[in-house]
Amino acid sequence: MGSMFRSEEVALVQLLLPTASAYSCVSQLGELGLVEFRDLNESVSAFQRRFVVDVRRCEELEKTFKVQRAGLALAPPEGTLPAPPPRDLLRIQEETDRLAQELRDVRGNQQALRAQLHQLQLHSAMAAVHTEGPFSERTPLLPATRGPHADLKVKVCAVEPYKAAALERLLWRACRGFLIASFRETEGQLEDPVTGEPATWMTFVISYWGEQIGQKIQKITDCFHCHGFPYLEQEEARLRTLQQLQQQSQELQEVLGETERFLSQVLGRVQQLLPPWQVQIRKMKAVYLTLNQCSVNTTHKCLVAEVWCAVRDLPTVQQALQSGSSEEGVSAVAHRIPSQDMPPTLIRTNRFTSSFQGIVDAYGVGRYREVNPAPYTIITFPFLFAVMFGDVGHGLLMFLFALAMVLAENRPAVKAAQNEIWQTFFGGRYLLLLMGLFSIYTGFVYNECFSRATTIFPSGWSVAAMANQSGWSDEYLSQHPILSLDPNVTGVFLQPYPFGIDPIWSLATNHLSFLNSFKMKMSVILGVTHMAFGVFLSIFNHVHFGQAHRLLLETLPELIFLLGLFGYLVFLIVYKWVTVSAAGASSAPSILIHFINMFLFSQNPTNHLLFHGQVPCREVVQYALVVLALATVPILLLGTPLYLLRQHRQRRNTQRRPAGQQDEDSDKLLASPDASTLENSWSPDEEKAGSPGNDAAEFDPSEIFMHQAIHTIEFCLGCISNTASYLRLWALSLAHAQLSEVLWAMVMRIGLGMGREIGVAAVVLVPVFAAFAVLTVAILLVMEGLSAFLHALRLHWVEFQNKFYSGTGYKLSPFTFTVDSD
Repeated sequence: MGSMFRSEEVALVQLLLPTASAYSCVSQLGELGLVEFRDLNESVSAFQRRFVVDVRRCEELEKTFKVQRAGLALAPPEGTLPAPPPRDLLRIQEETDRLAQELRDVRGNQQALRAQLHQLQLHSAMAAVHTEGPFSERTPLLPATRGPHADLKVKVCAVEPYKAAALERLLWRACRGFLIASFRETEGQLEDPVTGEPATWMTFVISYWGEQIGQKIQKITDCFHCHGFPYLEQEEARLRTLQQLQQQSQELQEVLGETERFLSQVLGRVQQLLPPWQVQIRKMKAVYLTLNQCSVNTTHKCLVAEVWCAVRDLPTVQQALQSGSSEEGVSAVAHRIPSQDMPPTLIRTNRFTSSFQGIVDAYGVGRYREVNPAPYTIITFPFLFAVMFGDVGHGLLMFLFALAMVLAENRPAVKAAQNEIWQTFFGGRYLLLLMGLFSIYTGFVYNECFSRATTIFPSGWSVAAMANQSGWSDEYLSQHPILSLDPNVTGVFLQPYPFGIDPIWSLATNHLSFLNSFKMKMSVILGVTHMAFGVFLSIFNHVHFGQAHRLLLETLPELIFLLGLFGYLVFLIVYKWVTVSAAGASSAPSILIHFINMFLFSQNPTNHLLFHGQVPCREVVQYALVVLALATVPILLLGTPLYLLRQHRQRRNTQRRPAGQQDEDSDKLLASPDASTLENSWSPDEEKAGSPGNDAAEFDPSEIFMHQAIHTIEFCLGCISNTASYLRLWALSLAHAQLSEVLWAMVMRIGLGMGREIGVAAVVLVPVFAAFAVLTVAILLVMEGLSAFLHALRLHWVEFQNKFYSGTGYKLSPFTFTVDSD
C-alpha cells in the first residue's frame, strides 16, 4: 500500500541475453509481466528485423486457426500454458495443416453429398408429380408416334419459385408460342444444400417442336440455372425410376449421416486442440515481436535489451533470467544503467483502489515519483459527492446496490457480463459503495430521508414555552397562520440538536434561507481546506525531488496568499458562528461586505463590527494580510526563474573545466558502478533548465519566465475562481433537496391524500409508490447522481490536483501474456 502514495522506483535495466536462450528468457519475463521493453531498433523497419520470418509463421497459423474455428464456440483452455519452444512451432504447424486438410475434405464431402441428395430428392419429386398426375391431363398432347406431331419433344425441369414467372414469359416470347409449358410447386419443402434452410421448388414440363426451339429452351433454362431431368413416357418406367430414386436417397442419407458424425468428431478434435494452440502461438508471436526490439551484439553473440523495471522486482527478474538460461550453460545478465529519460510511472492497485486510481489517471498519468492523489481521493471524492447528494434514503439505495455488486464480484456470470453500462458500474462498485455510505452520513447531517425530516432525538425548540409566555389566544392563532419562535424567549430554545439539523426546521417557512446560509458557508470552508491541502501536498514533491528552492519560492508564497486571504475568510465565518448569539442576530455584520472592504482598505459605516477592537485589528492584521498576499506575487513570478538561471550559469562555468580533469572523473565513474552511481539521474527541473550535460543553447530563459508567469496568474486568479467554484457544493445540494421535495409533493403526497379520501389506500398507493420509486431511481439516483459525480470530478481535477499534480507522465506498460476470451 506504500506505493499508492507515490509511484514505485523504476530503473532502466540492460539485459544481455545469450542467443540460444533469449527466447526462453523473454518467455519467462512475459509470464511475470514485470518489465517494459524499449525498442532499440526504431530506425529499422518491421520487415528488416531479425525474427520477422518467425512472426509471419505465427501470423499464418493464426489465420489457419480463424478458418478452422469458423462457427465454433471455443472454451478458454484450463490452467496456464507456457510459450512453446521454437522447435514445437513446426510440429504445431504440421498438425494444424493436417487437421485443416482433414476438415476441408470432410466438409467438401458433406457438401457434395448434400448436393447429390438434393438432386435426388428433386428428381423424386418430379417423378412423383409425373406419376400422380398434375401433368397427366397433358398426356394426349405429348406421346404422338404418328401423324403431324411425330417429332414432338418434352423437357422436364425444376426452378426456384421466384424465377418461374420470368422464365415462363421469356420462354413464350423467345419461342413465339411454339411450345406447351405447365408449372407447379412441389408438395413438400426440400432442404437447400448450401444454406440448409427448407425451400419449395417449381417443376415444369415443356413440349416443343424443332431443334432450333429446343436449343433456345436449353439456353434459357441454363441461364436460369434450372435442374433438368429425363422424361419417361411409360408409366411403368416412371414408377421404377421413382423407386430407384427413393432407394438411392435413403442410402445417400445413411452415408451423409456417417459423414456428419465423422465431421462432428473432427470438430471435437478442433475444439480440444485449437484453444491451447491459439494461446501458445499468441505467446510465441509476442515473444518474437519483443525479440525484434532487441539489438544484436555480434561480438559476444548475444541479444541486448533495455527494460524498465521496478527496483523491488529486480531480484525476481534476475531469478527468471537464470531459470530461462540455465539449460544453455551461460546465464543471462541484468544490470542497471543510468538514464536521462523520465522513467514510467508504476502504481500497483487492487480491486478496491483501481477505480479511484482510474479517476486520477483520467486527468493524466502522474509524473515519475510525484505524489499520487488517489489515496486522498478515496476519502475526499465520496465526501464531496455526498455533500451534493446528501439524503439518507438515496444514499442507502446506492449503498445497497453497490454492496450487492461487491458481494457478487466473484461470480463468473457477473464478471462475464458484456453490457457496457453494467461493466462501468461494476468497475466502480467500491466507489459507489463509499459514495452511498458518505451520502447516508451527510443525509443525517441535513436530516433528510427522501426529503422528509426524521426525529431521532428530541427537538431543541419548545413550542409550549413560546405559547405560554407569548399569550397566544385562539383569536390570535386564527388570525396568524404562521407563528414565529423567538429563541430570545426563555425556554423556547433549549439546546442544539445532538447531530445534524433540528427537524423543526423542516416546518419553518425560512427553512430554505437557513439551509442556504449554512450550506454556502460550509462550501467555502470545505473548498479552502481542500485547496490548502493540495498546496500542502506539493511540499512532499519538492522534498522528494530535492527542490528546496521551490519550498521557499513557490509553496510558502502560495500558502501565504491562500491562507492570508481566504483562510482569513474561513476564520471570519467560524468566528461569527461561535460569537454571534440569537440576541445579536439582527445586528450581525455581513461577512461578504467586510471581506470586500478588507481589499478596498475601507470601512462601511452601515456594516456592524464583527468583534471588539476590530478597527485597530483591521489596520494592523487585515492590512498586513492583504499587503503580504500581494507581496508574494512577485516572489511567485520571479523567484524560481531567477534561481534556475543562476543554477544554469554555475553549471556552465563548471563545464569549462580542463578536459583532462573531466576524463579522470569519467574513469572514476566507470570504475565504480555501484547502485548509487547507476540510479536514474532524471530530475523534474531538467524539463525546464536542461540536464547537467546539455548544451547552453537548450536553456531558454524566456520559456521559463513564461511558464512561471502562467503558473502565477493561474494560481492567484484561481484562488478566487476556485473558491467560488466550490459553491457548486451548495448549489447542487440545494437542487437535490428541492427536486426530492417536489417529487414527494407531486407524487407521494397526492397519492396519500387520494388513498385517504377514497378509502382504498392499498389500491391507490401501489401504483403511486411504483411511480415514486421509478422516478426516484431515474431522476434522483441516476441523473442527479451523475451530475454530482461530474461536479465532484471537476473539483478534484481542477481545484485540487492542479495545486501539486502535473499528470505529465506515462504508465509502465509491462510485457505480459494476455489471452483474449474469444
